[in-house]
Amino acid sequence: MQEGLPARVLVSVATYNEAGNVRELVAQIRAALPAAHLLVVDDNSPDGTGRIVDELGAADPHVHCLHRAGKLGLGTAIITAMRYAIANDYDAMINMDADFSHPPRYLPAMLEGMRRTDIVIGSRYVPGGGSEQWPLSRQFMSRGVNLLVRGLLRIPVHDASGGFRAYRVSKLRRVNFARMKSKGYSFQQEMLYRCLLAGATVGETPIIFANRKHGQSKVSLKETTRSLYTIVRLGVRAMLGVERRAARRDRAATDGPSPAD
Repeated sequence: MQEGLPARVLVSVATYNEAGNVRELVAQIRAALPAAHLLVVDDNSPDGTGRIVDELGAADPHVHCLHRAGKLGLGTAIITAMRYAIANDYDAMINMDADFSHPPRYLPAMLEGMRRTDIVIGSRYVPGGGSEQWPLSRQFMSRGVNLLVRGLLRIPVHDASGGFRAYRVSKLRRVNFARMKSKGYSFQQEMLYRCLLAGATVGETPIIFANRKHGQSKVSLKETTRSLYTIVRLGVRAMLGVERRAARRDRAATDGPSPAD
């Protein structure tokens, strides 16, 4: 049985050069979930994204910007937000992109889905979901990666690469972030896998994924190749049982000895 609808919710967004999006994004997030807090993790954006968020936060105590020294990667930004959610005792954390590919109007549905599962994925590949104005090459790559992940890691979802996710923070506490190998676009698949190893349940809710409104995509061929290598390597370790044994040791260390010990 799940723990019910989370009371304290943190919405997290990682940014790098999103000055053209961030004001409208913050406004839409605040309108969609007025009681939630918003954390922007900014990698010292040269275009002043972090400064804009600071200005918004000065007028709205629900908005906070965490400034990092430089461009340290999407994966580490999300882990930073997860650690922040844990340290500040939030019940749920919803992560989303800053480029409006994850429309804020879906935030209430993401939160509602947590009545049933520990992780809710905003999914393009379930009935009612889809994408618009997204290049066919990116769609082909996304579907291919999802097939690979389902085959290698046995993750029972349709959209394992989707970054629009709600996490129950009590489950994040059980994940050993030090074991994460991914820092780029394989991060989403690996984090989902490690949450499942930590005992989390997962579900999906449909979204229409939209191509970014402003700026350029930060996906590169080099990062795509590195991410595929990381997924295959993790899949081999999973099939050999290495990761599952490590997760059991981590859970034993976190939970302590059982009453029967």
